[in-house]
Amino acid sequence: MAASSAADVPPAAGRTVVVTGANSGIGRVTARVLAERGARVVLAVRDLAKGREAASTMAGDVVVRRLDLADLSSVARFVAELTEPVDVLINNAGLSLPPLSRTVDGFELQLGTNHLGHFALTNLLLPQIRGRVVTVSSQAHRLGSLDLTDLNWERRPYRANPAYGQSKLANLLFTAELQRRLGETGSPVIATAAHPGISVTNLFRPQQDTLRARLGGAVLRLVAQSEEEGARPVLHAATADVPGNSYLGPNGFMEIRGAPTLVGRAARARDLGVARRLWEVSEELTGTTFPRRHPSSTS
Repeated sequence: MAASSAADVPPAAGRTVVVTGANSGIGRVTARVLAERGARVVLAVRDLAKGREAASTMAGDVVVRRLDLADLSSVARFVAELTEPVDVLINNAGLSLPPLSRTVDGFELQLGTNHLGHFALTNLLLPQIRGRVVTVSSQAHRLGSLDLTDLNWERRPYRANPAYGQSKLANLLFTAELQRRLGETGSPVIATAAHPGISVTNLFRPQQDTLRARLGGAVLRLVAQSEEEGARPVLHAATADVPGNSYLGPNGFMEIRGAPTLVGRAARARDLGVARRLWEVSEELTGTTFPRRHPSSTS
């Protein structure tokens, strides 16, 4: 069933869900709906004031915890302070098209936030996860390519659009390799991914106030769907009976909008050899590794 509202999402009483970037956009809608269905929802946000404002608009058991994905020490603190079991982790937070910037740990900001921060968070939190890991990607993954020797744009001339595409491609490769590793250990946990189509959220707020940016925003608003509609594939990936490594998106023209359904991905996102190598490089960069045995594993 398409997860378009709280009524379409299965009851979630007794379940704990962590949603990154839950103070706005797709993450905020996802968190609100899951809370309405009875889940205990942890809003993992960089700005506590904005997180508390978002929580004040939600009914149910909602708590706010600070998480800055652009700072690996913040990721580690978040996990250390979250001692309860987690049924679903939704890796939703992201940013797009900033000028060249670096995280606290020196990573290119889009890769560091959209992929490496979530990579570290997932590995550190896996011992507590007992259901699934959902990672939000984008149609922009089709425009991305990986340079495993220069993921952080230290030698290449930086271009914001290709860097964003690379980070979203990394999200899908991460999901594929995570699922492979979970299956290898006999874990019942699954990894899924989703994209919201084109939705009007803060993610696509222009970085510069120019005529071109304003015109682009106007065109975007003409074709985009609402945040509520954009959250549907994410909710479906988090709650529906789907196999591991599923990718959910809108079923409409060019996957721009519509009800959630299983969708395809670019050939680059299906390269399992590259997925393994990306995982290895990500381990080296973040200092985190997949826990070979954890409470959710049957091995």
